Amino acid sequence: MSHTPELVIKDLHVGIEGKEILKGLDLEVRKGEIHALMGPNGSGKSTFANTLMGHPKYEVTSGDILFKGESILEMEPDERSRAGLFMAFQYPVAIPGLTVANFLRTALNARLAPAGTNGDGAMPHKKGISPKEFRALLKERMALLKMDESWAGRYLNDGFSGGEKKRAEILQMAVLKPEIAIMDETDSGLDIDALRIVADGVNALAGPAMGVLVITHYNRILNYIKPDKVHVMVDGRIQVSGGADLALKLESQGYDWVREKQEVEKS
Repeated sequence: MSHTPELVIKDLHVGIEGKEILKGLDLEVRKGEIHALMGPNGSGKSTFANTLMGHPKYEVTSGDILFKGESILEMEPDERSRAGLFMAFQYPVAIPGLTVANFLRTALNARLAPAGTNGDGAMPHKKGISPKEFRALLKERMALLKMDESWAGRYLNDGFSGGEKKRAEILQMAVLKPEIAIMDETDSGLDIDALRIVADGVNALAGPAMGVLVITHYNRILNYIKPDKVHVMVDGRIQVSGGADLALKLESQGYDWVREKQEVEKS
């Protein structure tokens, strides 16, 4: 795979209220790849996810984030989303009164609509998706994720269990078809069945058209999602990268050896 990675993070430094949290992060993710970003609590994983999507609280002090060859630092979150970035949240918000189907159709139409720049400059094939076409797409995507069709009429995340909320996030991913999907601790608080549903969904969607960055504290989701690359973040930067076996080493040995390696390199 020689093409330029869709997502390139270069020497990224990020602060919040004057305190530096990311201290020179480098990472590249291509479509067709699954990357896992692991690290102890407080290492900066969620700061990184929020910065990728343009959360205003996080200030990029130096470095750059390139998506499809262009810097996205000045782009609003909705522009980043339209360009093909997606984030599945750790704690999705409930919106009573808004059905899952209406939310997804509105989101998809926004993704198809011409923005100031549509990423690749191409105009969408039409103004929006017809209700009939959308129903067919939603039905097909729900079947892929083994979801009951009654879901479409439920209010978004309202009264959903933890597992159901995560499933709704995966359904969004399935409908919006981002080029790079970021999953911020999507596995936290899930029982084994819900975990498997999320993993099956990611495995069904990941492929040549989509790259995935799974940000996680635990190794267990990686028993179900096989990452191509695993990166370990400690103290605001990636200290070690490797293959799927790196996650197993972390499970058996924890993060202390990474910290020790870091200390040796500092001295």
